Amino acid sequence: MDSEYTVIRSEKRKKLTITVERDRSIVVHAPQHTSDEVINQVVEAKRRWIYEKVNHHQKYQDLPHPPGKELVNGESALYLGRQYQIEIIKSGLNEIRFVQRFMIPLSYASRKKGAMREWYIVRAKEKILPRVSKHAQELGVEFKKAKIVDNRYRWGSCTLRDNINLNWRLIKAPMFVIDYVIVHELAHLIEANHTSTFWNILRAQIPKMEKAKSWLSENGQILEQDV
Repeated sequence: MDSEYTVIRSEKRKKLTITVERDRSIVVHAPQHTSDEVINQVVEAKRRWIYEKVNHHQKYQDLPHPPGKELVNGESALYLGRQYQIEIIKSGLNEIRFVQRFMIPLSYASRKKGAMREWYIVRAKEKILPRVSKHAQELGVEFKKAKIVDNRYRWGSCTLRDNINLNWRLIKAPMFVIDYVIVHELAHLIEANHTSTFWNILRAQIPKMEKAKSWLSENGQILEQDV
């Protein structure tokens, strides 16, 4: 395996961890004074694991990026795991409204891509962020700040400063999937690595963990569609 990797060192980090992002990039998070030699030895020791992750047949498959949907009458858009019909309103409406269907001003429909992006981001802040506090309380952990972010290759992350970042596109997924991603990141405040302890914590909090993982594997690219 001749894959290159990025090293991110931090004074706060106590353990060396390796992650393979959804774009197949390899990132090594290491304590500040870890030598390049030690990092290389660890990467070499994890060669098989990295190879399997990079060549995962679902999570990292080379599929063409899904085209965005056109905003036209009769088309539909995802919200919290369900498809809702789009209705284009020709006059009297200057913002997107949702009443068991998407009512979209004609001016929005003329946009090439991302016409619903801001609407999704606002809903994500309203629906997702309060659940971070709820799950943190249930887990007995404290985080500094939760944010909705735009990250094409990660659904969520737990930073070294104990911040929780969540991809706005998750608002298109069912709530049990959103909860899985939230608890996944919060669990890293207890266990930094994906150990058996980590997965046991996650499974105890999210009984539908395997179902949520499968849903993301099967529908992840749909969430990334530009609408």
